[in-house]
Amino acid sequence: MFSIIQAAGWPIWPLLLCSVVALALIIERLSSLRTSRVLPPRLLDDVMSVSLQQLPAPDMVDRLAENSLLGEVLASGLRAVSAEPQMPEAKLRTVFEFAGRRAVHQMDRYMNTLGTIATAAPLLGLMGTVVGMIEIFGSQGPTGNNPAQLAHGISIALYNTAFGLMIAIPALMFHRYFRGRIEEYVLELEAAADRLMGQLRRFTI
Repeated sequence: MFSIIQAAGWPIWPLLLCSVVALALIIERLSSLRTSRVLPPRLLDDVMSVSLQQLPAPDMVDRLAENSLLGEVLASGLRAVSAEPQMPEAKLRTVFEFAGRRAVHQMDRYMNTLGTIATAAPLLGLMGTVVGMIEIFGSQGPTGNNPAQLAHGISIALYNTAFGLMIAIPALMFHRYFRGRIEEYVLELEAAADRLMGQLRRFTI
């Protein structure tokens, strides 16, 4: 591996940094976007049953908010109705929408960085290719070719191009995968908030 890095020259170092950052972000997003941390399967039904007759206690609402992103959204509505029992429906809907935007912001965390790496890695590889081509042309002298410099230029060009693609392709695939998951989660969060708001209307005007 070290010999490959040496053969690829200095343009490989930005690509290595991108690969480390991309791997860390992918692992972090795989952990943060698990269903258990965003939309636990039975959570909405439990909240609906608990709040059917009366609003839950504040400590229970606090535990709900710490449970998951869905819990945060549902807890925001319960807290709003508890603080203002005769809250208008439009205001309650605004509370849910604001909580939903916060949840989406948390799910979108680091996604721009991952998308930037997926876009920039091929360009960094292309930069290495250009550097390699410069080395190749530099090996052409009036007295003939410099085989060592020619081989080094070819190594820089090929290794950086390949490594840039090796980083960009998985990063792009995971970026698209995470985007799809987030869109699904957003739809389910909206449906859950709407369902709870329909039940909380009995406590509002």
